[in-house]
Amino acid sequence: MSYRICCIGAGYVGGSSMIVMADSCPGLQINVVDHDKQRIDSWNNLMAKDLPIYEPGLDEIHKRVLGKSLFFSTDVELYIKNADMVLITVNTPTKVNGHGAGEAADLTNIELAARTIAEFARGTTIVVERSTIPVRTADVLKGIFRKNSSENIHILSNPEFMAEGSAVQDLIAPDRVLIGGDDQRAIDELAGIYQHWVPSERILRTNLWSAELAKLTANAFLAQRISSVNTIAALCESSGAHIDEVTQAIGADHRIGHNFLRAGPGFGGSCFRKDLLNLVYLCHYFGLPDVANYWRSVLTINDWSRARISELIIKKLFSTLCGKKIVILGFTFKPHTNDIRESPAINICQDFLDEGAMLSIHDPMATIESIHQALSWQSPSSVTFNQDLISSFREADAAVLLTEWPIYLKLDWKLLSSYMRSPAWFFDTRNVLNRAELENYGLNLWSIGFGGIH
Repeated sequence: MSYRICCIGAGYVGGSSMIVMADSCPGLQINVVDHDKQRIDSWNNLMAKDLPIYEPGLDEIHKRVLGKSLFFSTDVELYIKNADMVLITVNTPTKVNGHGAGEAADLTNIELAARTIAEFARGTTIVVERSTIPVRTADVLKGIFRKNSSENIHILSNPEFMAEGSAVQDLIAPDRVLIGGDDQRAIDELAGIYQHWVPSERILRTNLWSAELAKLTANAFLAQRISSVNTIAALCESSGAHIDEVTQAIGADHRIGHNFLRAGPGFGGSCFRKDLLNLVYLCHYFGLPDVANYWRSVLTINDWSRARISELIIKKLFSTLCGKKIVILGFTFKPHTNDIRESPAINICQDFLDEGAMLSIHDPMATIESIHQALSWQSPSSVTFNQDLISSFREADAAVLLTEWPIYLKLDWKLLSSYMRSPAWFFDTRNVLNRAELENYGLNLWSIGFGGIH
């Protein structure tokens, strides 16, 4: 009989990670369960365009494993009852009401999952925390299982470290797999599954609390690097230095490295902000206000990074955007994903709309519906979504590159310069465009972190 895994939560983490696990371990029977029927139906559809999330390469693996070793269902209770191991991958957003609102993680979904497991699990069951959670959440789960279940339940923490846009590769060849727990047999059982495709030396074993805290702090460190380099980009523009040259020198230091040293409009996505806020809350909880203030300042700098770009663009366009057309190139928070959550584009576009601008938004993967929901504006005519990228430049006063999708690096600058109103501006918030080529066709170019006369 196959080893049976039940994954509660068919969102980003549950869907993508279980697809890769099923492909790497054909001997497993993996059932991903969720009460959201629409989401489950989407995962059960072999048409790649209908998958709930976009990740390069995920659709191909999905087709290989669906209906063989991987199944999606709304019958949560049945598959918990039959499972040898239950993985929890439910969403843990930031609380919006009550104690800790605006910082602490909302563990409602975690608690509901735990109570469901306590009610329906049978025999010895390993419960694995995969969601991003505060340190010592396992204590809460233990209390629920101890009070509501007579079965033998062991808790492990196995946080995911995949990044949107490269999740498939991160899952296939992870830098590390982290398993925390206090039962060695349970740890070995989960490690044995990963050893089907992950080298043993990359599987790290820790206690529960170290594993729970590792994900929050890893995201906090990554977010801090982005905010730090954005402060240096601003200094470069004022001093005449060039950000690429400065970060090349910084990255050559083996103690720092080159990763996350690219300037931009700030970090986005579903993880960094909420994990930093949760880390701030934990620091306050444990009586460390100075440490909490330090990590909150990373968020403050990220907000500043977005606001300064909006202000700079407004100033470059004669301090008014009223009636001016601006082309927005990219709306997702980074390329190779369809996720717009916390994207810098949301705040920057809203600033432009508040100034009376007319926006023509293009993104290869973000949906019109998601962008419409993210922005609020009074007049529908002030925002258009143009799938014909070239025609969106007609009579435009400026274009702002916010996401470095490859398609934007191959634009016909000569043609675009003839479409736009003079003086036409390009604002490159990712520092990826060819300066000489744009200026050759009479386009004004501002690049983040590029000091000197433009």
